[in-house]
Amino acid sequence: MSGWVLDAASGLPVGPEIDLAPARMPAPDTVLEGRHVRLVPVDPAAHAESLFRLSHGPGHESLWAYLFQAPSADAGAFRAYLEKAAASRDPFMLAILDRASGEAVGHASYMRIEPTHRVIEIGSILHTPALQRSPGATEAMFLLARHAFEELGYRRYEWKCNALNAPSRRAALRLGFTFEGVFRQHMIVKGRNRDTAWFAMLDVDWPTRRRAFELWLDPSNFGPDGQQRLSLSALGARSIGGTALRRAGREDAAAFGLLQGAAYAWNRSELGVEPMPLLMSPEEVLERYETWLLEEAAQLVAALALDPRPDHLLIWSLATDPARQNGGIGRSLLEAAERRARDLGLREIRLFTGAPLRKNIDWYGRRGYAVSRTEDLPDRSLVHMTKTIEL
Repeated sequence: MSGWVLDAASGLPVGPEIDLAPARMPAPDTVLEGRHVRLVPVDPAAHAESLFRLSHGPGHESLWAYLFQAPSADAGAFRAYLEKAAASRDPFMLAILDRASGEAVGHASYMRIEPTHRVIEIGSILHTPALQRSPGATEAMFLLARHAFEELGYRRYEWKCNALNAPSRRAALRLGFTFEGVFRQHMIVKGRNRDTAWFAMLDVDWPTRRRAFELWLDPSNFGPDGQQRLSLSALGARSIGGTALRRAGREDAAAFGLLQGAAYAWNRSELGVEPMPLLMSPEEVLERYETWLLEEAAQLVAALALDPRPDHLLIWSLATDPARQNGGIGRSLLEAAERRARDLGLREIRLFTGAPLRKNIDWYGRRGYAVSRTEDLPDRSLVHMTKTIEL
């Protein structure tokens, strides 16, 4: 939570007050269910054999290069390592099981757990070759983050790694963590200096990050060859290059709702029914759609709500402050939507408007959108329009 207030006694700036209710510790019976993987507390009897087999031997040395634990001399030593992990509540290790085979293919731990401050770290991540670069690997990280924010109640979710660990740093950014800097000479690990790169995700970030995960993990995002159509990095982008738009968060709901209501007032009078974008609460729009805001002099003047899909980008809502209409802002929002489509690798952009709104239909038509179909609903007719762009 950003921002500050003035302390009544000293007059100095201090952080805002927050709910003091602590977060919860991960429970010994934690089970996280996904489509590709299942996470359960590590059980040496059930998981040691497959994890040792998949993570040891020639060609597996790099798996352990940046972990605190070194490769085990033999299966017995590895089982002792898992037994120690299974007995600990912090770190709290979970095995990552492949749902198809039931085999343990990796592990990850909640660690440095501070329920009072509601801070938790994810670390000790071992992705064996059977898990690496698979949807299950990403899904495991999604399940762990969702559990930390939504079920355990943490407000800060940390990722730390050796500053030399380039794959881990790339993974943190891909997953939606924000880089916060490097702690120099932070640790001595395996007799060597470790500078530590710090990343974090906050509870206010989570709705946006969750949406990106869900879109990426949707089965429709993968072709028959198993290749992704939309990348997680692109789905989680926080800016649209070449624009001043910023990604909205749930703290923007009130201002966004006021803007939407004012921007669509003319549509309401012409349609005789509530415009589609106003049938949903501002909070729900921000939860369901990728929403971008344009501000001038700290005032919200326009917003663009988008819905990325594997084969197209839908402009779900385009809203401009009535006092700023006819000044080119709407056109710049359409241009931003095209930039966003290119960032996502999408050639088709779709939008809809009410059939009686001829002014809107003509305006979109002048900007390259063609009518694709008309949809009759019980209380209105919608005109759907499309545009194909060059990538």
